[in-house]
Amino acid sequence: MFSIHGPLALHAGALIAAPVGVALLIDRLLGEPAVRWHPVVWMGAYLGWVGQRVAPLMGDPAPHRLKVFARGALAWLVGAALVVVVALGAVALLSDTPTWLQVLLLGVLLKPLMAWRMLRDEVRAVEAALADSLPAGRERLAWLVSRDVRTLDATQVRESAIETLAENLNDSVVAPLFWFAVAGLPGAALYRFANTADAMWGYRGERQGRDCTWAGKWAARADDVLSWLPARLTAGLLVVLGATSTWRHLPSQAGLTPSPNSGWPMAAMALALNVSLAKPGVYTLHPAGRSPQAMDTARALQLAGRVVGALALLVGAVMILFAAGRAFA
Repeated sequence: MFSIHGPLALHAGALIAAPVGVALLIDRLLGEPAVRWHPVVWMGAYLGWVGQRVAPLMGDPAPHRLKVFARGALAWLVGAALVVVVALGAVALLSDTPTWLQVLLLGVLLKPLMAWRMLRDEVRAVEAALADSLPAGRERLAWLVSRDVRTLDATQVRESAIETLAENLNDSVVAPLFWFAVAGLPGAALYRFANTADAMWGYRGERQGRDCTWAGKWAARADDVLSWLPARLTAGLLVVLGATSTWRHLPSQAGLTPSPNSGWPMAAMALALNVSLAKPGVYTLHPAGRSPQAMDTARALQLAGRVVGALALLVGAVMILFAAGRAFA
């Protein structure tokens, strides 16, 4: 069986570890690229266009659910294949360039597939708006969540913002970097496509006038599979870096949410901050915790920032050690 040894192994390790640092630096300094150049926006455009063709309108006579499911699955597979092929093509174009240029350009291409600065700034904006007024806080929160915010009180607005921070710390940062470490740029791109498809299609019942129950079922399950391990990694990092002594409660608290994955980082954040986080009528995480205050939003952001930094170091250390082991095997 063919295997990589010697300098080639170290080169391969560097091409995984170093672009992560480049992507995080670009994210810190520049934030998101323009909408017209953003690959996740392109993914969303495809998903929006094809979604109108696979999900039946509410109230219309619907095809058999298996037919709708098959159409949704096929549309997802076609989109995923396109994303992976484009990413593979980009990597192939870089293969003959100098290593330093490969690292730089891979970092540039990886950056739009993860979004820490935007997530951080949006959560901060909710807290700043809430300091002005409750209606302003609700309005700003509506940019982040799909739930109805009109009846939320100040505590519930803050809880929702912290929950969104924890959930999207996985979806927008940890999971894309995890899959980049596992499968390079195609892995990160495939994950972002799957997560975007779940966000747009993964609903039971009505979504923008269409019934996504069966049309989006494949997309929802694909995201569940790809997010399973990263969500638990995110939770583990939150617990360790939050230095919480209540980590034993994490599995039971995570299981209170309907999602098999999002409950893990949210429960870990609640335990680390010792606050209660709830979605009215659905779940309450760490009910023994106190109600979150403004300082807890700042603490949550600091903890999430430490997770991002620790993950970058972890990816770098693991890939370099792996490559070094292969080089001297």
